[in-house]
Amino acid sequence: MSADNNAPQVQQIPTRSGKVISVRPVTPEDEALLAEFFDRVSDEDRRFRFLTAHKHLTHEQLAPMVEVDHKGTESFIAFDDAGAVVGHALLACDAAMDTGEIAVSVCKNWRGQGVGWALLDVLAAAGRERGLRRVMSLEDRENHAAIELEREKGFTPHAVEGDATLIMLEKLLR
Repeated sequence: MSADNNAPQVQQIPTRSGKVISVRPVTPEDEALLAEFFDRVSDEDRRFRFLTAHKHLTHEQLAPMVEVDHKGTESFIAFDDAGAVVGHALLACDAAMDTGEIAVSVCKNWRGQGVGWALLDVLAAAGRERGLRRVMSLEDRENHAAIELEREKGFTPHAVEGDATLIMLEKLLR
């Protein structure tokens, strides 16, 4: 197999603010890039993403994001035009390939510039390509920015039975 067949497909995606980001599936070699990226995500956003406080992600926490099968689980990394990682998005499908859970993180200096908006579109497209019926995310009820963004992108909020601190948002794909 040639190197071209192994290279991750890079997409140029415009953000809501008009900036263009490069997005591609992660590879195991991206672990150090993701570790550095998550160090640049605000403490609050890291807590919202992992639903617990982490100052620095360990190999064990990063492995599920970089050691993916690119079918049931897909992980995307987004870069600015200088090559710095500005976002990460994860899609983890259930065994029936009916529902995919999603998660998005954006580094603090790129918040509010449409990176999360663009990555939600990437995740929805990946879900549709896999034939998923829906994608969903679990959010801390205090994560107002993510909840509002997901609602703008067509997600419907639902209470999480047994946990008043969380909200589940879902988007039907078909």
